Amino acid sequence: MLLSRTKPAVSGSSSGNADGDGLKPERQREQKSAESRLPTLEEFLEKRDFTGAMALLEFTGTSSSSSQSSRLEAALWTAYCAFHLGQHRQAMRIYQDLMADKSMPPPLDVWSYLACCQFHLGLYKEAEASVLKGPKNQLQSRLLFHLAHKAGDEKRLMALHQSLQDILEDQLSLASIHYLRAHYQEAIDIYKRILLENRDFLALNVYVALCYYKLDYYDVSQEVLAVYLQNFPDSATAINLKACNHFRLYNGKAAEAELKSLRERASPTFTYAQDLIKHNLVVFRGGEGALQVLPGLVGAIPEARLNLVIYYLKQDNIKEAHNLIKDLEPTVPHEYILKGVVNAAIGQAQGSREHLKIAQQFFQLVGGSASECDTIPGRQCMASCFFLLKQFDDVLLYLNSIKSYFYNDDTFNFNYAQAKAATRNFKEAEEVFLMIQSEKIKSSYIYQSWLTRCYIMNGKPQQAWELYQSMDTSSESFSLLQLLANDCYKMGHFLYAARGFDLLEKIDANPEYWEGKRGACVGTFQRVIAGKEEP
Repeated sequence: MLLSRTKPAVSGSSSGNADGDGLKPERQREQKSAESRLPTLEEFLEKRDFTGAMALLEFTGTSSSSSQSSRLEAALWTAYCAFHLGQHRQAMRIYQDLMADKSMPPPLDVWSYLACCQFHLGLYKEAEASVLKGPKNQLQSRLLFHLAHKAGDEKRLMALHQSLQDILEDQLSLASIHYLRAHYQEAIDIYKRILLENRDFLALNVYVALCYYKLDYYDVSQEVLAVYLQNFPDSATAINLKACNHFRLYNGKAAEAELKSLRERASPTFTYAQDLIKHNLVVFRGGEGALQVLPGLVGAIPEARLNLVIYYLKQDNIKEAHNLIKDLEPTVPHEYILKGVVNAAIGQAQGSREHLKIAQQFFQLVGGSASECDTIPGRQCMASCFFLLKQFDDVLLYLNSIKSYFYNDDTFNFNYAQAKAATRNFKEAEEVFLMIQSEKIKSSYIYQSWLTRCYIMNGKPQQAWELYQSMDTSSESFSLLQLLANDCYKMGHFLYAARGFDLLEKIDANPEYWEGKRGACVGTFQRVIAGKEEP
């Protein structure tokens, strides 16, 4: 969403170029004879055919025989059409040229229109300076309202909120701020109220669908979105949202198939659509091409930074992930969550209690909030919070409530199995550990040590021994051998304890290992005499 832009699309001193940031219109107008009447500007605008309107204006409004006032009117309408086609640079250039022309000053409203273009290009300081030169009206109030949100000026935002009226434009502006502040239900309530009074405002269905998507109600989002797509099947925003729903409901291939039509329709000059497509394809393809695509989109597409952080985390590049997110001031739940994950990763890697505490606080903040406490991410956050606090009974309380959504999710099962094992439910822990398919997880020491312990506690010392034997010689295999020998001794599996202590003694001539081996051998001999062990 352009309202979410943080990085300027052009430099503050640039007047911009008319580069045609718009979708190719897929209209096939019937061939008309030379005698046919040329549509009027009003007819083009009524049909929202802004491309046709601009062509007409170029043909009729720039003639040398046209009066100065006619050329001014044509320029204003051309800028209007360019703005509605998403060609904000071109519209900005036209308005700036008009302001610079001293021969016939344009209406004062042009300052407000210029500010709107600058806002959409991410030139927030310039936008504020421009809009304050314009007339004091509701458009100025709405734009200042959004600029206060961009600046993070909470006091000013609340003051400007009070200036909004119960009119359509102001209410839509308020709904958009609710959306940007992750108050999705409040935004839905406003949109639905407006839809009840204006059934023909079909685009509001896209906004409602987007809110439901953010609330993780992907099936509901899809149903609401279908209302709009039936009437406008070539909408870039709607097609992209449909693809995102398919990604959440099904998989990346299904999402990419939906995005194919958007890729075919978008022209090379429609920068934002192309950026959106490239960004989402990286996500749909599991991070493929992330380093080639995402860095250039950071600041232009809000999710680009977050997805790049996720990519670095998946590559175990915790340092780069931290560098990218450390200066981000979180404002919405998923930003708090990601900062929590990064701090938890650093805390575990460096043994930093400070980072672990920060992570725990972020998770608790999200999971304990009224808006997130009953959502899946909210419950995951509370589980993570208690995991870091080592309160595993509470971890299981939250994970059990959402496990049906993550049956085949290796990461979820890894955490769930650890919590089960930590509460000494080794039988179920073993079952869940063995469900994990990820080779990366299965090769980690945490996985191998917990599974070894589960095997031993469940009376399967042979499987534990075989797991140890499958490891390469390393400090981790030595630690696992210590765990195996000691746990087997505690559980009375003296034969495997003796084997373990024997190997430990050969690696490190520590008297404790000899004592352990001697005790294990005596224990084995006693079990043989008692008939509980074969000689």
